[in-house]
Amino acid sequence: MKKQLATLAEKSTRAVPPSADAPSNGIISTTTDLLSSRVTAPFAVPALPPETVAEMYRQTLLIRRVEEFLLQAAEQGKIGGAMHSAIGHEANAVGAAAALQPDDYLTCTYRGHHHGLARGMDVGRAIAEVLGRADGFAGGKGGSMHFVAPQHGMMGSNGIVGAQVPHAAGLALASQLRDEGRVAITFFGDGALFQGVMHETFNIASKWKLPLIFYCENNRYSEMTPTWRTSSVGEFYLFARAYGMESAQIDGNDAEVVHAAVSLAAQRARAGDGPTFIEGITYRLAGHMAGDLETYRSAAEIEQQRSHDPLLVLRNRLLERGASEDAVAAIDAGVEKAVAAAVAFAEASPWPDATQAYTDVYRT
Repeated sequence: MKKQLATLAEKSTRAVPPSADAPSNGIISTTTDLLSSRVTAPFAVPALPPETVAEMYRQTLLIRRVEEFLLQAAEQGKIGGAMHSAIGHEANAVGAAAALQPDDYLTCTYRGHHHGLARGMDVGRAIAEVLGRADGFAGGKGGSMHFVAPQHGMMGSNGIVGAQVPHAAGLALASQLRDEGRVAITFFGDGALFQGVMHETFNIASKWKLPLIFYCENNRYSEMTPTWRTSSVGEFYLFARAYGMESAQIDGNDAEVVHAAVSLAAQRARAGDGPTFIEGITYRLAGHMAGDLETYRSAAEIEQQRSHDPLLVLRNRLLERGASEDAVAAIDAGVEKAVAAAVAFAEASPWPDATQAYTDVYRT
């Protein structure tokens, strides 16, 4: 038995990444070095109005600048605990938010700043929360890993891998029972797919036809481990089909594609046709968390992925659709000013009073 286990361990460490030539209708879910632009959406992607694309670009740039500030602040020791940025993931949040109604429910992982900001959270209060200040959305108690703002449909990010997924199923069930017409969307990473609670939720959501969207932000790394080292299957979007669920793999770095996919899934959910699984292929352009040495991937791989940066995709699309360089520069300037003001607000926010540690602990 010991010899058999040793052989299995050796095979695991010698695992070979999947061939770039293998996929026929997209990319292999576990392949780390391919651009998400290789994925062809299995549905029509309508061109959005120029003003919508411009707003998506503004939101993406704003999220990027906020994340860059927070990453720098964390590395300078100004943020307590772990801090995970979503640099490179922004299109998944921005495209989805534009496709949903303001009162739809959302849950996500501890890498969730981009979702909160895309849903409309005040930038200054969002930054204040991560800095642990009293003006934060949760009074500084939630911090980076527990973003929450129910008034924006943001029902909470979660530090436990996969734990937010059944929460979203509960929200979808509540909407169904109350006949509210609200959809729940839950975001998770590729590593969460191997948690048992994921498959329990897939099953019951499909069985009860819950108005729920499962969205996998697949950056192809489970923290510091490339997923090809741990997954026995190569195509994650096929998982859901075992539960009788519609699923698709898309370019998660293209906000227009994300918008189209989430729009279709939301239509199905509101019509009573049950859940949809979306696998958005994306890439983390920063480390897993602040302070990550990133010894598990090459600088060349990261630089290659920058050629399909979601921010660059939207900027180029704006210009292709007739926007002038001056118009784009004006958006840039507006974002820089807004983020600077938000940072100043957050840094001026007071620390919570020590007595607040004893409030909001229990609900009576």
